[in-house]
Amino acid sequence: MNRFFGLFFLIFGVTSSNAQIHEIGVFLGGSNYIGDIGKMDYIAPNEPAFGLLYKWNKSPRHSWRISFMQSKITGNDKKATAASRKLRNYSFANTLQEISAGLEFDFFNFDLHDSKPKVTPYLYSGLSYLRYDGLYFTDGELKKGKAHGSLAIPIVLGIKGRLMDHLILGVESGVRFALHDDLDGSNPYDKRLTALKFGNTKSNDWYVFTGFTLTYTFGNKPCFCAD
Repeated sequence: MNRFFGLFFLIFGVTSSNAQIHEIGVFLGGSNYIGDIGKMDYIAPNEPAFGLLYKWNKSPRHSWRISFMQSKITGNDKKATAASRKLRNYSFANTLQEISAGLEFDFFNFDLHDSKPKVTPYLYSGLSYLRYDGLYFTDGELKKGKAHGSLAIPIVLGIKGRLMDHLILGVESGVRFALHDDLDGSNPYDKRLTALKFGNTKSNDWYVFTGFTLTYTFGNKPCFCAD
């Protein structure tokens, strides 16, 4: 994580000298997971989440975005509606750290150098790298293995508006499709634990971040024209 913060502020220092408009800020909200343990609600934050954001606005309609997010995800079969899950009575907790990079597309022009009020819905997608603990169950008891990583595909929908001259407030909810099925310990990453698999092993896990973003804008007025 320390390496990410170093890279984050290095990018901040390098790009601040370019004639473009930049944003740097925070994400505060909650997280939930969708998988083989507990409830199957799609957007139901039950654990706090926080993050850092950087955006490089290349035009009034799109920007490059990188972020770091961290949260805990949990699941408890006691809170499930499915009788089979209640009977199984498993629960888990895992800590996630995510670095994501991609493109944010604004549905309306969002030229921050225009003095008029600005509000627009937006869509973000790209590629994420996720770091988390390897979990597995044996005799109904949760065990923790080695930490490892997975790629994930984020799909984020939000709405944002100018709060003050240099402050942008947004609210967003984004699902992440993990390319592994072991966030909850149902499909252990360690191949030696294959016999301990349970649940739907043909459906990978999902996790969701929902909350508010607050970013500060800076940089010279850009020329939004063809390169």
